[in-house]
Amino acid sequence: MSKFDLVIQNGTVVTATDTIKCDIGIKDGKILALAECLTDAKEIVDAGGMYVLPGGIDAHVHLDEPPFYGVLLNDSFETGTRAAACGGTTTIISFAQQQKDRPLRSSINDYHAKASGNAVIDYGFHIILTDPSDRVANQEIPALVEDGYTSYKCFMTYDGYLDDGQILKTLEVAKRERAMVMIHAENEHCIRHMAKKFEDEGHTSLDNFPKMAPMCVEREGTHRAISMSELVDVPILIVHVSGREAMDQIRWGQDRGLKIYAETCPQYLFLTDDIYRKRGWEAAKYLCAPPPRDSENPDALWRGIATGMFQVISSDHNAFQFDSPSGKKANGPHPHFRKVAPGIPGIEARLALVFSEGVSRGRIDINTFVATTSTNPAKIYGLYPRKGTIAVGADADIAIWDPEMKQTISHELLHEEVDYTPYEGIEIKGWPVKVFSRGNLIVAHGDYIGEAGRGEFLRRERSNIEPPQGKPVRDN
Repeated sequence: MSKFDLVIQNGTVVTATDTIKCDIGIKDGKILALAECLTDAKEIVDAGGMYVLPGGIDAHVHLDEPPFYGVLLNDSFETGTRAAACGGTTTIISFAQQQKDRPLRSSINDYHAKASGNAVIDYGFHIILTDPSDRVANQEIPALVEDGYTSYKCFMTYDGYLDDGQILKTLEVAKRERAMVMIHAENEHCIRHMAKKFEDEGHTSLDNFPKMAPMCVEREGTHRAISMSELVDVPILIVHVSGREAMDQIRWGQDRGLKIYAETCPQYLFLTDDIYRKRGWEAAKYLCAPPPRDSENPDALWRGIATGMFQVISSDHNAFQFDSPSGKKANGPHPHFRKVAPGIPGIEARLALVFSEGVSRGRIDINTFVATTSTNPAKIYGLYPRKGTIAVGADADIAIWDPEMKQTISHELLHEEVDYTPYEGIEIKGWPVKVFSRGNLIVAHGDYIGEAGRGEFLRRERSNIEPPQGKPVRDN
């Protein structure tokens, strides 16, 4: 009998801290050995000339949620996780939204019914809190944390946003239960003020969307979230940071030893506010909140990634149809900056975009790529060391990358159940050619070959990441 089910030979194995040449021996879905010259296997895969990386973890994904702006998301757990896998991601954490006048566990069970039997890779849930009542805070959340739901999201904007008192109550519970709170940091009152101003003046085209929520709105919300974190003395993670002014606040907190973690997304690394000047409906393809910023901003974000200010790069995947009366165009015959559902697809292209612009162009090293797209999310959200690394005992979630492979991003190339990609025409270098989930080959050269329903729910532990610390930018 063979010692291993699978051996991956001759590749360059990369983790968040190390880059080594070795073989990987896999047995029963787990990594059993890292060594030279492993051969005793039922199957051998030659990864010569390739990077062998931990499968990506996309820790900010929206799949099959209730209508937003009256519009349903187009990706189910099957189509969304299949697209994720084709892009090299082997774990997602999606959102389960608290429903009014229902127990949290009842709302979560609805999402389990959607994911179970459909997800093709492993998954977990963050819980979106819309009403942190005393019962929720003192009874429901503690029980759910014990059951592996260890992260909670608060909105400072949108309908159902939490006021400062509700956020403080949530932070107090998180401190007591050692849960992680994610915060969408924008000032709702400022956004409403500017929106009314533009509407009263008759300025309703989509180029007013970024003007309604400029960088100062995100900066204020970020500063307020950090202040509340400092007051309660509890870690928080600021999601989808878009602008350098919010970055200044995060760096200020981190420099003072506060436990402030930060996430950004490819849309802010690749897109700028020029896209909202596109005529008619075209700009709706790029509408997301917060919006992309000016042309100087992507460089600032890349510096934040390279210096360790950002711990996580996620997709914030929100897949609405574009050219459909039930999608982005659902709320009127003409584009209106307050009536188009904000959100863009990106679950599949995330890793390749960051690899190409980051690693291939020398903006970040390969270890930082692994850290921000896999290892750090695993640590922050209680999945490490089972997920997020290549180590003995870890799940054999592995993506073999061809660092020289060139692709042009297009809707036809991708597998998301949506009729466009905001990254159309971007040329990239570096692509995952084989993807393994718990030792099973599920993607080969762009084709998904796994089965729906093979993904497993992940019961997560509490966060085990160290407080964020900066590092110098590497000379390239």
